[in-house]
Amino acid sequence: MTEENSAPKVRRFAGTPSQIRSAATFYKVLAYATGVMLLLLCAEMIVKYFWHLELFIGGTLLDGGSNAVGLVNRADIAGGVNISLAILIIHGWMYVVYLLADFRLWSLMRWPFSRFITIALGGVVPLLSFFMEKKVHGEVDRELASHPQAAKRY
Repeated sequence: MTEENSAPKVRRFAGTPSQIRSAATFYKVLAYATGVMLLLLCAEMIVKYFWHLELFIGGTLLDGGSNAVGLVNRADIAGGVNISLAILIIHGWMYVVYLLADFRLWSLMRWPFSRFITIALGGVVPLLSFFMEKKVHGEVDRELASHPQAAKRY
C-alpha cells in the first residue's frame, strides 16, 4: 500500500518579485496601448467596409483639389499618407510586442498554457485587453503577496 503525500505543492516563480513586477508593468502598458489601437482599427474597418472611406493626410483629389486631412475613397485620391493603413500596421506590430509581454509574464509566473492563450486573446477581441489587464495585474499582485517564498533565488 502506498502512502500519498498530503503536503501542499510548493508554489514557485521563475523570477524575482522585481522581475515579475517589471513584466507586469510592461504587460499593463502594452495591454492599454494594444487595446486603444484595436479600437481604432475597429472604427477604421467599419468606416472602410461600410462607407468605402479611408483616412488620408495630404494628397491630391482626382477633381484637382488638395486634401489636408479627410476621409476619402482610395480611388479618388493620388498620393498622401494613408492613416487607415498605418493604424492597421501599427496595431499588428504592437500585438506582436503584446504577445512578447504576455509570454514574459506568463513564463515568470509559471502559469498553465491556457492562461497564455486567454491573455493573448486580449489583443484581438475589442475591449478585452482592458478587462484582462486588470484581472491579470491583480492576480500577479495577489500571488506575489501570498507566496513571498516562491521567488527564484540567485
